[in-house]
Amino acid sequence: MMRNITKEVIKYNPCGFALASVQITRVQPRRRTLLDAHLSGELKWGRESDPLRFDPTLPSMGAVLHQGLYRVPLRMGLLSLCVGTALSLYRVPLRMFAGKLKSSEQLDLGPLKPNASGLSLASEPAGLGSFVNMINNLHGDSGRGYYMEMVIGTPGQTMNILVDTGSSNFAVAATPNRYVTTFFDPAKSSTYESGDQTVAVRYTQGKWQGELGTDVITLPQGPNDTIRINIVAILTSDGFFLPGINWQGILGLAYPLLARPDASVEPFFNSVVQQTGIPDVFSLQMCGAGVPARASGDTTAGSLIMGGVEPTLYQGSVWYTPVLHEWYYQVEVLRLDLDDQKLNLDCREYNTDKAIVDSGTTLLRLPTVVFDAVVETITQTALVHDFSSGFFSGTKLACWLKGESPWRLFPRLSLYFRATNSSQSFRLTILPQLYIQPVMDMDGMLDCFRFGISSSTSGLVIGATVMEGFYVIFDRMHVRVGFAVSSCAEVEGVTVAEISGPFAAEGTASSCVGQALLQESLMWVLAYTLMAVCTLVLLIPLVLLLAPSVLEQCVGSDPGLPAMEESAEVFGVHGLLDEEVDLSINTKHCPLLHTLQLLL
Repeated sequence: MMRNITKEVIKYNPCGFALASVQITRVQPRRRTLLDAHLSGELKWGRESDPLRFDPTLPSMGAVLHQGLYRVPLRMGLLSLCVGTALSLYRVPLRMFAGKLKSSEQLDLGPLKPNASGLSLASEPAGLGSFVNMINNLHGDSGRGYYMEMVIGTPGQTMNILVDTGSSNFAVAATPNRYVTTFFDPAKSSTYESGDQTVAVRYTQGKWQGELGTDVITLPQGPNDTIRINIVAILTSDGFFLPGINWQGILGLAYPLLARPDASVEPFFNSVVQQTGIPDVFSLQMCGAGVPARASGDTTAGSLIMGGVEPTLYQGSVWYTPVLHEWYYQVEVLRLDLDDQKLNLDCREYNTDKAIVDSGTTLLRLPTVVFDAVVETITQTALVHDFSSGFFSGTKLACWLKGESPWRLFPRLSLYFRATNSSQSFRLTILPQLYIQPVMDMDGMLDCFRFGISSSTSGLVIGATVMEGFYVIFDRMHVRVGFAVSSCAEVEGVTVAEISGPFAAEGTASSCVGQALLQESLMWVLAYTLMAVCTLVLLIPLVLLLAPSVLEQCVGSDPGLPAMEESAEVFGVHGLLDEEVDLSINTKHCPLLHTLQLLL
């Protein structure tokens, strides 16, 4: 029996809410239905073969009691054993076995000394704070972002700050906004210092403008110290703060090159490392796998570990890929597979114009050519027929009857990365549970899902869709990014992420991005050249305007020069000095004129 259902639902936005009327028609048992909900665009908020030089596992102990081979009658043996154990002291040899503790409550928090690599052992205090204290210091989800609590200024003002590895500024709301519950007031902080400099930042979606200053911050679940950092007080914004969010600022964790207005503005984590002495490493766990992006309340947690790696947050081995360029966390992607089918694309397509790891991006974003190939492969090989293109483009949601799972209909997706040994690669695999994402429940009747992959014109972005399956280590000391399967990458008891390798890597190191990097370098050279040309063009008219008055002053101050009226044609039409007049005799009396001569 068919029936029509008209329902007011929340129009999906990766980071917010807005009402939209959605009519579901011809709902039949065991048939999927597409919701004509117009979705907003992707929101952008705002380097294994060479492992870390320490054993990330904690030792567990096992005792081995070596049994003898003496032949003794059973009764006498038992009697001797009873008497002997009462009168004797036994020394039992111990052997150490590699193992892991899965409960942070059992960890020994004694004094810690960094190992040879400079990284502190996980689960122990890195001099200033315990890694255990940092576990579950993030809240939120992939749709609205992961944020942590900070206390800013004196007296402290508590704020929730979005964690973003794709930018480098620390900025907070400093004026009222209808989508934020609180804001930072610099006037109420005795430690705030204004820098009298305006900063403007634009993201893929949203932008803001504010005033650069400095203030002190503390992290309730972070390094146990007060740190002075650069902070931008956001005065105006457009499309940055959205409905449904529970954060009031953004924490950029990328390299200084991305900082605005320029790289001289020291980013947050650089300041933390310099002032606290922790290793230049942080790691992220985002536990939003399988959680509806619109679930009310903060049902999802995560961890930002500053200064090292916490082994209770991952399982298996850590695999590393080099950071190619220290601005974003740019890596090299070699290949993409759907189940066992390799996309027939040149590896340079995956790195056009860059491939980055960015916690502030909601989805897995693929260059247009790659995205189109992925969608085509899914529609041709998956158990999905007559599926609307609107689902893949992000303008429609797909709904199934409550209790029916769509994940069995879609393939696994694998990304291959070049390892730190450039002749090898490793593979990250995500199950459909990560990229076919639940977003809403229709009155207990239907479960609706979105496609967690989108098209990009600004490169490949490994966002929350992939990161929620892995524990990601940003090892800035060794200029690399590490991946391990996250301990919370489970949906209904099924681990939804895998990592494997090593595999032979095609080509030489960076061969898939050499052209892109060259283009990037040429763009910077071109930019600086244009700046120099523009400066020169603007300077010449200024020189021509100033020169006559300067010359007049110099003539008046030196009787050895001809009268001004006799040298009125000193400057020709093109600003060149007249050959008939020797001005060199006066430059010692007029340094500015000498400077003008040099410029011309």
